Parts: sequence; structure tokens; C-alpha cells
Amino acid sequence: MLPEEIVKGMRVRYPRTGTSGTILRIEHIRGEVFAELDSTNLLYRIDQLIPASGSDKTTVAIREDAKKVIERELAFAAGNEMAEALKNIDQSCEGGG
Repeated sequence: MLPEEIVKGMRVRYPRTGTSGTILRIEHIRGEVFAELDSTNLLYRIDQLIPASGSDKTTVAIREDAKKVIERELAFAAGNEMAEALKNIDQSCEGGG
């Protein structure tokens, strides 16, 4: 990007690592122009940044309550599915090596 295109508050992305964020400040150091991103608080050369498209919010995995997971696992172990699974193995422990 060109220095004229960069403004504070702009959403950008550093394609080499996929880092994206909002520009907090712009600095001139030894003839180069750098932008600090809010996501890392690091300086990036603006000629290496591209405008960010869309949202950089990653999909949040749905976390189940631990009690619900334990109840579901106990129900599986007590049910017929576990007995069927155990019938179909030969009880050997082969490491393959």
C-alpha cells in the first residue's frame, strides 16, 4: 500500500502470516513507513500490508459444558453401543511396530 492510502483506524492484513488488525499509529523510521496493528502491537511496513476484506473474527468453536460431555460419555459407556464395540475387537494390543 502507498503511504497516502494508510490512515489510523483502517483494517489491514499482513499476508505473509495472515495477521490482520486495525492500524493504531503510523511511524516513519529511517525513511520507511510503518503501521502498528492492534492485534499484535507490532510495526509492519505499509508496503507489505493490504486492505482487509470482511471480518477477521475467527469462528468461535462451541464449547459444551463439561457436565454435559461427561453425562453423554457415561450414557454411551452404559448403553448397547459400547458393548457392541467391545464385541467386535479381539482384546489385543498391537502397537504396529
